[in-house]
Amino acid sequence: MTDQAVDTGGVQLSGDAAAETRFLGRTRELKELRADIERAGLDTISGRKAPRARVLLIAGKPGSGRTALAEELVRQVADRYRDGVLRARLSEPDGTPVPTEFTARELLAALELPTPAGAAEDDLTAALREALADRRVLLLLDDAATAEQVDALLPDTPDCLVVAVSGGPLTGIADVRPCTLGGLDIKSAVDLLSRHTGSVRITVDPRAAEGLVEECQAQPAALTLAGGWLAARPKAAVADLAKHLHTEGDEGATPLSRVFRLAYTSLAAPAARILRLLCLAPAGLVDPQTASALAGCSVDGARTTLDDFVALGLLHAVPSPLPQYEVPGCLQPLLKALAESHDRPAELQLARARMLERTVRLLQSCRAITETDDPETREKLQGMPRSVRFPSPRAAADWLSIRRPALLAAARLAVADGELDTLARRLMSQLVRAMVAHFGTQAAAPDLYGIHRLVLDVAERRELPREKAAALLNLADLDARTGRTTDALARYRAALDAGREANDPYATGRAMESVGGAHLELGDYDRAADWYGRALVQRLARDERADAARLYGRIAAAHTYAGRYGEAQRNWRAAVAGYRKNGDVAAHARALSELARVQEYAGRPEESLRTCQEAVEWARRAEDVRLQAALQLRLADTLEHLGDPTAADLHRGTAERLLGEELQEPDAGAGGAGTAPDSVPEPLDLPEHGANACEIRSTSTED
Repeated sequence: MTDQAVDTGGVQLSGDAAAETRFLGRTRELKELRADIERAGLDTISGRKAPRARVLLIAGKPGSGRTALAEELVRQVADRYRDGVLRARLSEPDGTPVPTEFTARELLAALELPTPAGAAEDDLTAALREALADRRVLLLLDDAATAEQVDALLPDTPDCLVVAVSGGPLTGIADVRPCTLGGLDIKSAVDLLSRHTGSVRITVDPRAAEGLVEECQAQPAALTLAGGWLAARPKAAVADLAKHLHTEGDEGATPLSRVFRLAYTSLAAPAARILRLLCLAPAGLVDPQTASALAGCSVDGARTTLDDFVALGLLHAVPSPLPQYEVPGCLQPLLKALAESHDRPAELQLARARMLERTVRLLQSCRAITETDDPETREKLQGMPRSVRFPSPRAAADWLSIRRPALLAAARLAVADGELDTLARRLMSQLVRAMVAHFGTQAAAPDLYGIHRLVLDVAERRELPREKAAALLNLADLDARTGRTTDALARYRAALDAGREANDPYATGRAMESVGGAHLELGDYDRAADWYGRALVQRLARDERADAARLYGRIAAAHTYAGRYGEAQRNWRAAVAGYRKNGDVAAHARALSELARVQEYAGRPEESLRTCQEAVEWARRAEDVRLQAALQLRLADTLEHLGDPTAADLHRGTAERLLGEELQEPDAGAGGAGTAPDSVPEPLDLPEHGANACEIRSTSTED
């Protein structure tokens, strides 16, 4: 497997370029960790081969440089592991553990292995262990919150190595000796400081530099902030900063919090406000758009401020084609405390709403750029502010891919308070639509499952039957589209119950139709026809003619599969009549095409010939060239069967002229013999307040 960088929201395969930064100190710790790799375990001493991968644990408080040490260890020993390095972050920036299911799925994706959408956690972890069984991989698990998180991901082979980073011991994992970090040695700490300040101020006053190191307790994060503060003030002496930290120290304050407070208070008020509000950034990932929305400033101004924060050590620049930054995990609680003490709850709520609203607008633009063939969509796109427009579909897809971890975190943030307000509904809807537009349903299915499960969880806890029905239907659609038809059927039935509880005709009608589609996929044609019939009754009662015509066709398809050609012909005629009344020329032509096919199956070639000729005329009116060609071929086959090869050759020639050299066999849209209409209807948006719940909307229109 090629060792390459992959941005997967905390999980990636990483190349050597990611670890080229010169590492300082920790010589003793590195020596002990490398020796621990070769240390004989208890199983080996007893004569048995170790059943699982060796685990090296690096423990330390946030800001101690624990992740940097792990990265340096990985860099030094990576060449021993021919199948590369896998990385996973097991906690969110706010300390919330990442679900093991998500981590396992991301690791499998990084290995370029298929991950069944909707699979349970146990299935995913088992698939991961199986994938690693014949590989030699180094697995770095950062920010582990519990031993259970690490244990679930351990490879069942001693050929792999796991490096875990945690705040303390991980009790429960056998044969692990933690490497607990304190401060850096004095020389390394001074060298780290001089990276920011330059060597002159350190050289002229080495005792002051050592005093500053002592005030920071040689903690890398505190030294980085101190160096950033000095770098921004070329005329300030190192001794002045050390003295200031010593005299201003509060009892109980950590070195990091003291240096951070000094860095924060030296900022101008607008910059200080932006910094505080970054605690609201989803997943701790910030781009200029996010900072602009949070603070209510321009995008260019936000980017300049974010770059200034990087120079001060307050942010990390994320290697990316687009400007992106990460809030250091050790600063998250400090920023949150500042925001809660300086900003009123209403102000924080407004900033959060601005950020989510900007995200919705960007997602709308991201999807709309793929639909520029539609004049109405083009007009809406041009009406959007330039700051949220994308220059091309490729640029939009790149943005969506790079910002994926933050966007998924924004979805979690939107429902974190257990509500499904209008903004949360719009965000969920636009995120789903953008992912489907750029990645396709199959590729986006794992993320879509997560989004719809968020909605379902809130709907069940808040007892919201309409939202529950919408979430269940969307999850069932994903099951159906990814081959989990039995699971889809169970969810469609549950959605039907929820729709009935909410007295929602849209949800119940959609659910009944989908139950029929699931039975059709499973080969139970009698039940399929029955459920389609129930849905048809409801559509007719509500005078929904277009949906009724479609359902007549689906009932006909079920009867065709069952060999009941008489019933199939009656329902196709009803569908033809419905499409004709509705003025749907293209659907009228396709329905006639299917009727002709069933007539041929029923042993009525003359009737099939007449119907097929009528279908050709309607296909010509609909300007459906492929359907015209398919019908011409069908006419040729029928005429051949009736003993008129000359006329058959004429129709084949017509089909060839229609399609030229790209002539292909008729596809399902042309009425393939063994193909039913799509059994999965359009996805449902979450119902908005005051709107009909679970309204079916086209994915090509705005909310």
